[in-house]
Amino acid sequence: MTSVRELFSLEGKTALVTGGSRGLGLQLAMALGEQGATVLISARKQAGLDEAVAALRAQGIAAHAAVADLADPAAADALAQAAMDRLGQVDILVNNAGAGWAAPAEDTPLEAWDKVMNLNVRGVFLLTQAVGRRSMIPRRAGSIVNVASIAGLAGNPPGTMKTLAYNTSKGAIVNFTRTLAGEWGAYGINVNAIAPGFFPSKMTHGLLNEMGERLAADAPLGRLGGDDDLKGAVVLFASRAGRHITGQILAIDGGVSAV
Repeated sequence: MTSVRELFSLEGKTALVTGGSRGLGLQLAMALGEQGATVLISARKQAGLDEAVAALRAQGIAAHAAVADLADPAAADALAQAAMDRLGQVDILVNNAGAGWAAPAEDTPLEAWDKVMNLNVRGVFLLTQAVGRRSMIPRRAGSIVNVASIAGLAGNPPGTMKTLAYNTSKGAIVNFTRTLAGEWGAYGINVNAIAPGFFPSKMTHGLLNEMGERLAADAPLGRLGGDDDLKGAVVLFASRAGRHITGQILAIDGGVSAV
């Protein structure tokens, strides 16, 4: 019987985390690295990546970075190859990069819809496919963790957000996760998703300034998400502790989606 400490260890593993230079992505990369994984983070801007890599290395984490704009369909294949070149293989893929757009449905322009869908859905598909082909399927092993959202589990209460494109994209990621888990289980690949609630980030800054107190009060736990609240879930899904878990969506939202 394997000890719990060993089950949650990621020593000797490699991880690719998109959107990993700040916010939730950096929290996820930090968690994987703290458990022993060598981490490669990607984002659109080199300066942010340099700061994040320095922060990771300051914690003793083996960290690398690659610039990639996954809204560009060619970027996914290039990033997958860069990960193979730097890491040798990709054991863990965390699809975190994403974009949002707030506007009434009737006023949402096509360019906004396409921006959200191209990054949040198409980019996830293309990168997952590229990593699967290069590393996970040939080795018949791997863990994929998609970052969905509680916005993909339901609509928005009246008087709150107007984010049709974002909610739709995250709903797509929920069923992308379930469907891919059904297909790639035959290769020994686990595919799961975390669905964060409201966490402080660049994307949510304006919203939380406007109604953060109300959103916290509406949560059964009476709080917003914090700097450590995603760490346990991503390590569970990425490690041997979660090897019999696939196709699942875990809401990390202080209980918002339960009531």
